[in-house]
Amino acid sequence: MTKNHFLRLFSSIFIPCILLLSLPLHAQKKTTVSGYIKDDATGESLIGVSVYIKELKAGAITNPYGFYSITVEPGKYTLTFSYVGYTSTEQQIDLSQSNQSVDVRLNAADEQLDEVVVTGEREDANIANVEMSVEKLNIKTIQKMPALLGEVDIIKSIQLLPGVSTVGEGASGFNVRGGGVGQNLVLLDEAPVYNSSHLFGFFSVFNPDAVKDVKLIKGGIPSQYGGRLSSILDVRMKEGNDNQFSGQGGVGLIFSRLTLEAPIVENKASFIIAGRRSYADILAQPFLSDDLKNSVFNFYDVTGKVNWNINEKNKVFLSAYLGRDVFEAADLFGFNWGNSTVSARWNHLFNEKLFFNTTAFYSNYDYKLSFGNDDDSFNWKANIQTYSVKPEFTLYANTNNTLTFGANSILYKFSPGETQTVVANNEIPPYILPEMYGVESAAYIGNEQNINKSISLQYGLRLSTFSYLGETTTYEFAAPEKPGYGREPIASSAQSYEQWESVKTYWNLEPRFSAKFQLNESSSIKASYNRTAQYIHLISNTSASSPLDIWYPSTKNVKPEIADQVALGIFKNLKNNMYETSVEVYYKDMSQLVDYVVDADLLLNEYIEGDLLESKGRAYGAEFYVKKTKGKFHGWTSYTLSKTERLTDDINNNEWYNARFDQTHNVRLVSFYDLNEKWSFSGSFTYVSGTPASFPTNTYEIQGYSPPHNPDDSRNNYRIPAYHRLDLSATLTPSKKNHRWKNYESYWVFSLYNVYNRRNPFSISFNPNSDRMPYGVTDNQATQLSIIGSVIPSVSYNFKF
Repeated sequence: MTKNHFLRLFSSIFIPCILLLSLPLHAQKKTTVSGYIKDDATGESLIGVSVYIKELKAGAITNPYGFYSITVEPGKYTLTFSYVGYTSTEQQIDLSQSNQSVDVRLNAADEQLDEVVVTGEREDANIANVEMSVEKLNIKTIQKMPALLGEVDIIKSIQLLPGVSTVGEGASGFNVRGGGVGQNLVLLDEAPVYNSSHLFGFFSVFNPDAVKDVKLIKGGIPSQYGGRLSSILDVRMKEGNDNQFSGQGGVGLIFSRLTLEAPIVENKASFIIAGRRSYADILAQPFLSDDLKNSVFNFYDVTGKVNWNINEKNKVFLSAYLGRDVFEAADLFGFNWGNSTVSARWNHLFNEKLFFNTTAFYSNYDYKLSFGNDDDSFNWKANIQTYSVKPEFTLYANTNNTLTFGANSILYKFSPGETQTVVANNEIPPYILPEMYGVESAAYIGNEQNINKSISLQYGLRLSTFSYLGETTTYEFAAPEKPGYGREPIASSAQSYEQWESVKTYWNLEPRFSAKFQLNESSSIKASYNRTAQYIHLISNTSASSPLDIWYPSTKNVKPEIADQVALGIFKNLKNNMYETSVEVYYKDMSQLVDYVVDADLLLNEYIEGDLLESKGRAYGAEFYVKKTKGKFHGWTSYTLSKTERLTDDINNNEWYNARFDQTHNVRLVSFYDLNEKWSFSGSFTYVSGTPASFPTNTYEIQGYSPPHNPDDSRNNYRIPAYHRLDLSATLTPSKKNHRWKNYESYWVFSLYNVYNRRNPFSISFNPNSDRMPYGVTDNQATQLSIIGSVIPSVSYNFKF
């Protein structure tokens, strides 16, 4: 990016911010109360706590770091601090003369915790807040859900929410409102995670014992987020107990976990470290044949975080994650992949009204594949690395306006593939695809404004840019010999670029807008619009994303993906917020999507751009949601009716076709029942329409054989059968009185996954019978692949001290 580009970026975004900052200096004198709110037992900052001024019937909520700020006329006020699952508290404050800092520690209300299901905010947050298309899951709720092998999982849990789906068991990641897996920005303490799955999608990379907050944004995306089309999954880690040493963990059938946290300096600095390791390979050793005795198949991850309160105005955080999956079958093959991230953050208070956070992070995702032994072998490795810095300001101008503005810059390094091959003990020269570089930058500004008691707005603008950088060689591609098939590069069009030379630069304005009109205390109407741009692409033409899929930047031939989404929702609470109901409808228009030619060659292809096509997309639907938040029996049910389609030149006869993750009907039922202090039960039921697939429509005869055939290359012309599954779980919590360790708590989880033995199809393929059939007789065999085809019982033991 040139100097002029940076100047334009600065002048268009930050000069207005500086002008807005100066306005309060000339306004009528007001006073401000601000501070941090934490959990009294652990010192964890609490996100989304309601701070309410009784006399003004106005207030604020804490930000992701537990900070709040309210500016009012001088006077004496009563502040109420409330957070579901905690005992509310009140404080009298005198703001007649000067600003005040009021830090609060809230006590957990154990008798309320069992009644909390989805959110940790104020009870009517779904009505009062301007945000829509946002889902939040409390960790305590996640831990109570039925889960495969008794191990709770964040990604599997959010798939039980409206508008979220997956193409099947064994599929990595998740899909949101018609978007692909690679169109979700998954953040762990603000660092991107490029593959969020362990064990091919059965577990996620997030250790629930180390997670504090989970927030999924499906629409109305605020301006500070960007880089993906469909959703933001923002996962925040715990900061560590700053009062005393504590820990928790569990022992299950497939892996065990342990988390430790303690103060470094009491009430000033603390740490948390959490680890998990599966041991299926250890348990399987006695049952393996001799030639497989050295096999390894496991996954592990380690999560850690340190925080330090330097003084009242400065806090620093350092967090890291390292995880890996390893599958090695002796000398037959090896396959492993993993993520690593490091995030460093600094919080600074310029004054009571201006909060500053800057984040620097590093993220790496790599994967490796190998076959053979020392005499004959093949090894392949690839990765994507990311470096970024993001300064962000939050200005609490007054009780009606909260301004957020900042910028970020990301450096990408793509290593698409490097192979090493040995044949008959002779090493063949390595095949290396050239590395690719790109810089993505953005500046943004947004405001959350309360017009009056009924109308609230959230609006903003994001200016993003992406520069594809050298060293590289670019090509133009000739028209395909057959429509819908691959193209060859035109040699005469080759153009070389030096290291860090700009090859192609893209700019996009991304407006964001949300509005809430509150009809009364128990109901509101909300609407939102957002435009998003995505400059990196997950390249995959399989029915489900896999760890071998590659990330690819926008180039001369591959444009950034663009999406415009509008949504409208009606929200209604009943019986004093015991029941929450909502209906949201949405329409998403997508352009410049990446699609693939027939028989695309995506791995180790130097001219991969010749197999990529530009596509359009549209997704629309309605999400119905009913949730009971209180009482011994609670839970939610959701139904999503949706359609997701693509349109690509020379594909499917130039007609719209179903995207591979299109699911017309999606029903989720989740329930919890707390029988008594010892026993609680939970269950979940899922019904999802079958995903589209390309099936043959004809056969033809060749020397007595009748192979299946799709003569017009129609894409995703059929669907596999519907998916449905019931899971049940029971939790036993022994009495604490009989345990010799005073602070030791434990519980057992008994679960049944796939209770009624449903063999859900993951895919269906067609193959001709290997025997020669009589003339005129065909015998094509349809083969169904089911990842899990039986009930899976499990038991796990969990503890806390």
